[in-house]
Amino acid sequence: MVHMQQERRPMRSDTERNRRQLIKAAARLFESSPTQVSLADIAKQAEVSTATAYRHFSSIQEILHAFRSQVGSELCEFSARQTTTGMVKLEAVSRYWVSLVLEHGGAMAQMRSHRGYLERLREGTGYLAPQAEALAEPLRQTTEELGLGDLGDEAIYLWNALFDPRDILDLIKSGRTEDEAATRLVAALRGALIGWSTATDEADGRPG
Repeated sequence: MVHMQQERRPMRSDTERNRRQLIKAAARLFESSPTQVSLADIAKQAEVSTATAYRHFSSIQEILHAFRSQVGSELCEFSARQTTTGMVKLEAVSRYWVSLVLEHGGAMAQMRSHRGYLERLREGTGYLAPQAEALAEPLRQTTEELGLGDLGDEAIYLWNALFDPRDILDLIKSGRTEDEAATRLVAALRGALIGWSTATDEADGRPG
C-alpha cells in the first residue's frame, strides 16, 4: 500500500505543475496576443499537449476563471496581512488591486459575462469568492467609520463597479499614473458608499 502511494505522488505533482503552467501561459497570451486565444495555443505556450490542457480545463472561460481566482487569492492574502482597519485598510487593499491589474495587464480585462456581478456573487461563483473575502472586512469597517448603515454585498458591488480592470487600464491609457488612478478611485468609492447609504435611507423614509 505504501509503495502504491509513493508511485502516485509524482503524478499528482505533475498534474499540479501542468495546471499552474497552463494558467501562467494563458495569462501571458491574453496579455500580449492581438488575436483570439485557443486552448491549443495555451497548451503550446505551457509546453504540454492539447489533450493535457483539456483534462484540466474544458474551455477558455474556465481557465480565465482559474486565473482570476488565483489573482483574487493573492489579494485576499494581502488583505489578511494588513494590520490597519477601516478606510486605511480598504485603501491599501484597493491600491494593491490596482497594482495587480497593471501587473497582469490585458489578461485581467478578458472576463466577460452576460450575468450581473451581484447575481454571480450571491450564487457563490467560485472565482469571485477570494476577492469578496479580501474586501468584506475593510468595507464593513469603512461603512461603520463613516456612520453608514450596513450595505451588505452592495458595498462590494460598488467597489467592483469602480475597480473593474478594464476601467483601471483605461484610466492608465488616458494618462493617469497608477497612484493618480488609485487615489481617485478610492475617493470615488468613499463618495459612492455615502451616496448609496443616503439614497437607501431616503427610500426607507429614514433621515439621512
